[in-house]
Amino acid sequence: MKSAVETLNPTRVRLSIEVPFEELKDSLDAAYKKINQQVTVKGFRKGKIPNRVIDQRFGRGAVLEEAVNDALPKFYTEAVNEGELNVLGQPDVDITELKDGELLSFTAEVDIRPTIEIPDYSGIAVEVDAIEVKDEDVDKAVEELRERFASTNPVERAAAEGDVVTLDLEAKVDGEVLDDGVAEGVSYTIGSGELLEGIDEAVTGLEAGGEATFTSELKGGTAEGKEAEVAVKVTAVAARELPELDDDFAQMASEFDTLDELKADSRKRLESTKQYDQATQAQERVLDELLKLAEVPIPEKLLADEVNTRKHNLENHQLGQMGLNLEKYLEIQGKTAEEFEAELSEQAVKGIKTQFILDELVNKEKLNVNQEELTEHLMRRAATSGMSPDQFAQAVVEGGQVPMLVGEVARGKALAVVVEAAKVTDTNGELVELDDEDEETAEAVEAASDTDQADASAEAGDAESKDKTEA
Repeated sequence: MKSAVETLNPTRVRLSIEVPFEELKDSLDAAYKKINQQVTVKGFRKGKIPNRVIDQRFGRGAVLEEAVNDALPKFYTEAVNEGELNVLGQPDVDITELKDGELLSFTAEVDIRPTIEIPDYSGIAVEVDAIEVKDEDVDKAVEELRERFASTNPVERAAAEGDVVTLDLEAKVDGEVLDDGVAEGVSYTIGSGELLEGIDEAVTGLEAGGEATFTSELKGGTAEGKEAEVAVKVTAVAARELPELDDDFAQMASEFDTLDELKADSRKRLESTKQYDQATQAQERVLDELLKLAEVPIPEKLLADEVNTRKHNLENHQLGQMGLNLEKYLEIQGKTAEEFEAELSEQAVKGIKTQFILDELVNKEKLNVNQEELTEHLMRRAATSGMSPDQFAQAVVEGGQVPMLVGEVARGKALAVVVEAAKVTDTNGELVELDDEDEETAEAVEAASDTDQADASAEAGDAESKDKTEA
């Protein structure tokens, strides 16, 4: 076999491959054997048909086609290895010549990883938010805890904001009660915005047994998007009562004996959260600066595939879980389809650049991943997937995704090298010392290109939950 490599652009090459016919012998033998097992010829036992009879009955062309299909992957792989190419995706193959008994010639165009020069990143400097926990932040955290321990008690008075009411609902469209428009015993906190638009005004001021009607656009169900006349009946009113903020509350809601100890712990937890957020912010901003310094050509086919994959995952997984389609999502986000495609492409470019640069840095710094690091990363990924570590590990192994996880950890370590070399200061001008072994660095890399999309999806879910009907 002879092969030659032609560079079409920094991210794509064409392989020209010539194979002498004698090197196709194994594939020809395999082709005859396969056809032998598939066909029947009178006078011959199955599997014992001579090659010349197969040529006469079914044509030499059918044999050659089977043999070439079997041989192409092998010779293509040999040419890739001979050219020391780091290929991406599947090649576009074109058979240029096939002379029976003489020669097979074909070309294969394929994307390759571009050659990247790692820039001098020692001068990277970024600013991050200072870690500041105010008294009102602590008070808010304690108040949220207090809300969780609120109790409800029935009252004989008109319902007001903050009360928990029990409701019976009936929705009509064009005077007809909807099959899925009746609900009884619905518990609702007035002012929460978790049911239909207009329901707060309708039930405020009603006592148990009181009824009202209002109109609202349905956000789900069989009549989604239509105006409905909704009849609501209040069957019970209960007031929420918050526990007193004292030492007794601290003992009930936590392991602490006093309210002061509870507040001190809340402050410590908030500081830890802000410290984590600060480290994540530093990693993201350092990465952004690194991407600005490096020239990274992007393979067109790889980019198109990445954009399509992201769009598919958004439509069929993230939005599907929230009961949304792409059209509704774009409406909530206030974006056009063109703006969405442009953002998706920008995120895909960032993701590809991130992987290329950090992979190159892994090679340059000769970074390795040990079993302990891989196990820790697997445990974290399992936690975010909703699967047990054993289930997640089994899925990773069965799906052949272990190299992917190793790559994530290695790229995280590469980013840690860059972060360690960067100058990070907070908004107060103080130098920030970051732990270069921060276990979340791999996640920061993994999310570098899809954080914006995830955040946008979460915003869509939040917006939708405010509108969603349970009528």
